[in-house]
Amino acid sequence: MIRLFCTCLIALMVSACGSAQDDSLSEEDGAKVMEAYQSEDFDTVIALTADIPNDSSWLRVRAGSLQRRGEARFFDADIAGSISDFDAFIAYFPEQDPHHWQRGLSYYYAEEYEKGVAQFERHQTVNTQDVENAVWHFLCAVRAPGGSVEAAQEDLIPIERDSRVPMAEVHDLFAGRGTVDDVLIAAAPNDDNIFSGEERNHLCYAHLYLALYFEALGEESKMREHIRLAAYDYSMDHYMGKVARVHAKLREVGPLKTE
Repeated sequence: MIRLFCTCLIALMVSACGSAQDDSLSEEDGAKVMEAYQSEDFDTVIALTADIPNDSSWLRVRAGSLQRRGEARFFDADIAGSISDFDAFIAYFPEQDPHHWQRGLSYYYAEEYEKGVAQFERHQTVNTQDVENAVWHFLCAVRAPGGSVEAAQEDLIPIERDSRVPMAEVHDLFAGRGTVDDVLIAAAPNDDNIFSGEERNHLCYAHLYLALYFEALGEESKMREHIRLAAYDYSMDHYMGKVARVHAKLREVGPLKTE
């Protein structure tokens, strides 16, 4: 997925830390908050800012820590905890709700599929050309009450300008007009088993979305094959690379040699 708001928000939070002049925190607690935030000890930040008023200059620090802890909880496969933190962040900044695709991913793994459908529909209004948003909307729609693969294909969000490899082929696959081979060939066109870092990233994405595709179709063995490749063989340390590992953990798929 494309991160649209977190980078700017974090910059604002750091600025707020440096310029906070109100008395909602003592000087001592303010120093502790800054130290904790910089060391990514978000539990401490959230605890120390629990009683600040909504007009405090520390509010962005608290809200941003909730966002960051929500992400960390998601990566630890604490899905309920991640939703709780994302909800708390959005309560402070409701205008960020349409941007919050991360909560949509959490809704999928929490089996709150109708909420996931709605979240990705709102995200579409602010991020109109993201194949991943269309795919996660599809995944939630398939599993929502009354959902089916056929209906989700008919309602698949059209995307025309996502140039990332292999997103066009992934979109075609979910639309029912592409193939698994199309996705894999786009991700790594050279069949020599020697991959650049860029191709490794492409393969991570390819196998993640192939795993999700087969999960939607109810083909568990193929899902397990592809998520193992995405989470371990072609693992990446960005958000969606970590999503692959979360998926593997929740579906109890380990590396081949240990499973």
